[in-house]
Amino acid sequence: MAFALKSPHIEHGKPIGVEHAFDGWGGNGKNVSPALEWSDPPEGTQSFALMVHDPDAPTGSGWWHWIVYDIPADVRSLPAGAGSTARNLLPRGAREGRNDYGFAGYGGPCPPPGPAHRYFFRLHALKVPKLDVPADATAAAIGFNVNANTIAVAELMGTYAR
Repeated sequence: MAFALKSPHIEHGKPIGVEHAFDGWGGNGKNVSPALEWSDPPEGTQSFALMVHDPDAPTGSGWWHWIVYDIPADVRSLPAGAGSTARNLLPRGAREGRNDYGFAGYGGPCPPPGPAHRYFFRLHALKVPKLDVPADATAAAIGFNVNANTIAVAELMGTYAR
């Protein structure tokens, strides 16, 4: 079997529901991170990192919506709402990086009015148990370390427009 990422809330290539969209910056969502499940990580996986990115944001570098790393190798899912630091639903030992909204945790889709944007949920199987990054590392710095230690990537993409 191939390393795969799925969600009961997001169908690959289809619109993401308003429940998972950002509440603020002109958006009217509920900002609930979707439940995610994965299977068949490659041999040698010592941890996982989840990177959620909108490459269509008009910034020149896209927009980071959620960064979770140091997810233990035996974990196979994140429940809905895990991206809320107040709910404390992340697996023990997992850490969140700061998103482009400026806080650690999930920040849902909130593109400017116009065409739909793509939101890539990429789960990286890593060859290290923990990333060696400071607590205040940027998404780019975390991404550099994630990519340097990736064995395989499972991907899910949804769209959102307002």
